[in-house]
Amino acid sequence: MKSNIGINKNRLIKSIEEMAQIGATAKGGVNRQALTDLDKVSRDLFIKWCKNENLKITIDKMGNIFARRQGKNNNLPPILSGSHLDTQPTGGKYDGALGVLSALEVIRSLNDIKYITEAPLEIVVWTNEEGCRFPPAMTGSAVFSGQYNLNDALLIEDLDGKTLGEELSRIKYNGKTNCRPRKIGAFIETHIEQGPILEIADKSIGVVVGSQAQKWYEVNIVGMEAHAGPTPMNKRKDALVGASNIVLLVNSIGNKFQPGGCSTCGVLNIKSPSRNVIPGECFLTIDFRHPSDQRLKEMDKNLRLEIKKIANNYNLKISIKQILELKSKSFNKKVRKTIEKVSSNLELPHQEIISGAGHDAVNINDIAPTGMIFIPCVDGISHNETEKALKKDISAGAQVLLHSMIELADNTK
Repeated sequence: MKSNIGINKNRLIKSIEEMAQIGATAKGGVNRQALTDLDKVSRDLFIKWCKNENLKITIDKMGNIFARRQGKNNNLPPILSGSHLDTQPTGGKYDGALGVLSALEVIRSLNDIKYITEAPLEIVVWTNEEGCRFPPAMTGSAVFSGQYNLNDALLIEDLDGKTLGEELSRIKYNGKTNCRPRKIGAFIETHIEQGPILEIADKSIGVVVGSQAQKWYEVNIVGMEAHAGPTPMNKRKDALVGASNIVLLVNSIGNKFQPGGCSTCGVLNIKSPSRNVIPGECFLTIDFRHPSDQRLKEMDKNLRLEIKKIANNYNLKISIKQILELKSKSFNKKVRKTIEKVSSNLELPHQEIISGAGHDAVNINDIAPTGMIFIPCVDGISHNETEKALKKDISAGAQVLLHSMIELADNTK
């Protein structure tokens, strides 16, 4: 390991704070949803910083941004690192941006000492990782890895009926490069854990061994609108009552499939709400997760069976559409061992960990050797304006990323 090479912690923290001002919220978080004007500003700033480091910028047809630093042998496949810049509506400063800016700090640090790696290096910013505006999540990396059709992705609509493709064009990030798999030496994504495990264990680094399985659903409940006063209780077709039962069902399934099961209803909408009208139509979303593909399949079966019962009990029509499925994944052994070795050499306390959240790395794992570096976040809080990571952990994660990328780029065999 090149022990004389280190990242500039203060520069990295300053970049994170400056990026966090784009879409800053009153509570200290960030609202910078995909393909909004604020997302454009963050992308523009990132590209400005990359050009200052003499990186070559390319943008593909999904709006994914690649910033390339040439190596000694540019015929070798590049070592990639990065994440995303879009956030949740009430997101934090570190989810996504940490991975992008840690990768940028790696490049800056190498440029400071004029160190050229054997293989080229690239920073990547993936489009629409969060999926809160244009579901499903991780769309840019899904198209890039060949798991999602580009044309289908460009037609995804937000709640206002605007398509992903239209918004890409509007903010002028509809690139010309084909968005499809290509040869990659390795991909590493640095991220906050988004859970409490590392903090509880007092570890600086999580060596991510893989990710759990996921399913996302959209559910439409149709009953009949009627006056709240004259309509007897036993004659009602109340869509909100059906939706409420589904919310409770989803929560019970998560509790039933322990250890490991997680279940969430994150969106619930009433069509044409009025205080003296029985709701006739509702929409809700469901997020299921489990480390076991088989157990997730059982959760799915349980959900569908019980929803049929709810529909019958309340005389409702309920349709359920699965919009995302991710199998559990194991990350590349060589990349994992590299991260583990670097963490040991830097004398940073570390442990293996499973990712509870979905990340772009999960998609890229299908087409390239992939790994992830987790750092702790305070109280395990994420997707929240109070999200926080300590400076020492941010620095540690970037330092591990720096030496892991050097190791992978200089030892390509």
